[in-house]
Amino acid sequence: MTVPSKMWGYDVPRVAARESAGGTQSVERALSLLSAFTEEHPERRISELVTATGLGQSTVSRLVGALVNLGYLTHHGRSGLYGIGPRVITLAGIGLNQSPVHQQSRQLAQNLAATLGLGVNVAERHGASLFYLCHFEGANAPRPSTLIGRGGPLHATAMGKALVSELAPTELRDLIGTEYARYTPHTVTTFEELEGRLQEVRSRGYATELEELAFGRACVAAPIRDRSGQIMAALSVSGPLSAMNLPARQDELAMIAIEHADQISSNLGYHATVTALPG
Repeated sequence: MTVPSKMWGYDVPRVAARESAGGTQSVERALSLLSAFTEEHPERRISELVTATGLGQSTVSRLVGALVNLGYLTHHGRSGLYGIGPRVITLAGIGLNQSPVHQQSRQLAQNLAATLGLGVNVAERHGASLFYLCHFEGANAPRPSTLIGRGGPLHATAMGKALVSELAPTELRDLIGTEYARYTPHTVTTFEELEGRLQEVRSRGYATELEELAFGRACVAAPIRDRSGQIMAALSVSGPLSAMNLPARQDELAMIAIEHADQISSNLGYHATVTALPG
């Protein structure tokens, strides 16, 4: 039996202490151990893994030993802490490289970050959160760690709003509800507010974020479409308020984001239909 807890829209399983036989159960337990390593807890002790998963200490010790031997976890002998191992990184790279969006956007996003000196990101929507596929830093937008593989809220990010901008109101309500977490005083927290912002995205073709998720940062994002025209990802340009300078540069940066998102969409097989005006 599993009791799910939420982390950026994903279910992180907590396996009940009651033991049951079978290979499937062993796999579930091993994955629950890996899922216990998060941004907030990148390293864990055996006792912490016992608490996080609800498994018995002997079971955790046995499975952790196997995961270390297979390269999925590492053990720091001096501190006694365990962390994610190189095999997980290898598998993550394989999965990332199989993504058509990543394949078509990586070089373009990297070049754009170098040209603008700002951060350029590409993300998809997985359930009720966004998921970063590409992250490149410009000289004016350094970060201490990568965003690749991280999740993020849909209501408080420019990319999130771009990703859900064409969902019907009922779909959006079913997906993320009607009240949302507040990260700063500028965060949208109600369905009515969010719908208003999404109407702006639909009318102008891009989304903005101004200190909605974190103080001192701004972002502009545009949707990426698949062959059928459905929004499948988003590209953003982001950085510190001083570097973004949205009061003076919003239109410029929005056009750049739209042009590059459209190029990725074209690479994915989408071709917008242009209707000729009557002459």
